[in-house]
Amino acid sequence: MSVQFWTWLLVGITFALYFGIAIWARAGSTKEFYVAGGGVSPMANGMATAADWMSAASFISMAGLISFMGYDGSVFLMGWTGGYVLLALLLAPYLRKFGKFTVPAFIGDRYYSNTARTVAVICALLVSFTYVAGQMRGVGIVFSQFLQVDINLGVVIGMAVVLIFSFLGGMKGITYTQVAQYCVLMFAFLVPAIFISLQMTGNPIPQIGMGGKVQDGTYLLEKLDNLHTELGFKEYTDGSKSTWDVFAITLALMAGTAGLPHVIVRFFTVPKVKDARKSAGLALLFIAFLYTTAPAVAVFARTNLIETVRDKEYANMPEWFKNWENTGLIAWSDKNNDGKIQYNADGSAIDGKKPAFAAERGTHGERLVSNPGAGENELYVDRDIMVLANPEIANLPNWVIGLVAAGGLAAALSTAAGLLLVISTSISHDLIKKQLKPDISEKGELLAARIAIFVAIIIAGLFGIYPPGFVAAVVALAFGLGAASFFPAIVLGVFDKRMNKEGAISGMVVGIGLMLFYMIRYKTGLIGVMEPRPASEWWFGTSPEGFGTVAMCVNVVISLVVSRLTKPTPEHVQEIVENIRIPSGAGEAHSH
Repeated sequence: MSVQFWTWLLVGITFALYFGIAIWARAGSTKEFYVAGGGVSPMANGMATAADWMSAASFISMAGLISFMGYDGSVFLMGWTGGYVLLALLLAPYLRKFGKFTVPAFIGDRYYSNTARTVAVICALLVSFTYVAGQMRGVGIVFSQFLQVDINLGVVIGMAVVLIFSFLGGMKGITYTQVAQYCVLMFAFLVPAIFISLQMTGNPIPQIGMGGKVQDGTYLLEKLDNLHTELGFKEYTDGSKSTWDVFAITLALMAGTAGLPHVIVRFFTVPKVKDARKSAGLALLFIAFLYTTAPAVAVFARTNLIETVRDKEYANMPEWFKNWENTGLIAWSDKNNDGKIQYNADGSAIDGKKPAFAAERGTHGERLVSNPGAGENELYVDRDIMVLANPEIANLPNWVIGLVAAGGLAAALSTAAGLLLVISTSISHDLIKKQLKPDISEKGELLAARIAIFVAIIIAGLFGIYPPGFVAAVVALAFGLGAASFFPAIVLGVFDKRMNKEGAISGMVVGIGLMLFYMIRYKTGLIGVMEPRPASEWWFGTSPEGFGTVAMCVNVVISLVVSRLTKPTPEHVQEIVENIRIPSGAGEAHSH
């Protein structure tokens, strides 16, 4: 049976399951809509957190990034898993005991100020929209390839699906849908990895296979290093980033994780603080399955890709190459008219000719055949396809290829749903209920939440149709924004009684403002006004992905200085802060 048949079948079955759960778990109250009624078991919450956490960036993009960056890609592994530990141990139990299920609610009450609450709402919206843009782009890529539709139409289908299960069930529907999505995405990630590990190294455990020997007796990583150096690339196991930039990116990703609104909310869906700690530990275990497999998948995909395309006749390319060419996510331009695919890194002339080659763009804005710094390379490969195309490159059975499509969609849709809920909660609960219309009925608040989700999905879809870069890059910037804005306000709010509203507000505003400025100047450029500035002009040699660390430090310094120069925190707030740090009786703390 064809790939198309298996894809439709597996995607159809999984979607029927998600819709069934959404209808079964319809939310009848705001508590069910926001925190699933606070009655989810630690095991289910651990799985849902893991699915929420492992977005399209983890499933589709991370192995692709590691595949292209080699050693340097390890920052994503360290930052995202390390950040989760930070969140589970340092913040979640305290926020749970404080009893506020959104970050803006915590910041508004802890800093006794609606201005602080509004700044936090704006930061939550900026972080969530930047993050959700990456998810919608991932959805578009998967749909366009596997359902043979246009990327834009793929994004629209994804919007409709997310709308249905977040609109109906709110957090209750999303939680149980995410448990199902976790099972689908893990199965879809591990099955091809086990297949390819067996095929290449004879070992069924990908993590061990990656360090094992291939059929000719050489170690797989050694073989990949040799392939790289032959093509003029740096060795795969050798990094090019400075130690400082690796540290900065890792810390920005860690702090951004710990300040991510959609993950923090998950700790309010369990009955007790003890359960919040348990579900955090379980989620880390569930996340580790994918995160320890990703480097192996990256190595397998990179080796297979180079061996498939290098100096091969274009006319003899396998079917998968032509399929992906149709989406504009892989492309070839025969610059020396020899009919062969030249894949080299150093930009040297091919056969003595070095023709000027314009940076063509595909119909959806992908760069076609202009790898950054790759000079006269004839091949362009979008990093986001590495995981999705991997089973096809390795010639795996059609049902495995269909399974990967279902897994990619599960990963992107589960996170998109969690983020959209944060966006709607920030607007309906923190803006309308707490500030604009305090006397709004529960029914009215629920309606406002649903309208906010609808508007948010439209905006997220536009981001997916006009994508600001490949999935993981966009997501990395969302973490930088989270680190620069929320993280200091939350940590200082829990651990520094003297931190007052003036300190927190000025810190958040300066932190997120600085991060946005740096992002626009060095990553995106202002369309029609200026191009992104080159890496040689980075401040302190810090990449935009790592700049969240610098902005976060500035935020902390400003918060501390301003809070010490202005009047102290009121006595009753200091008592609350003292109370949330005392573990005794924590089991009885309820979310309202």
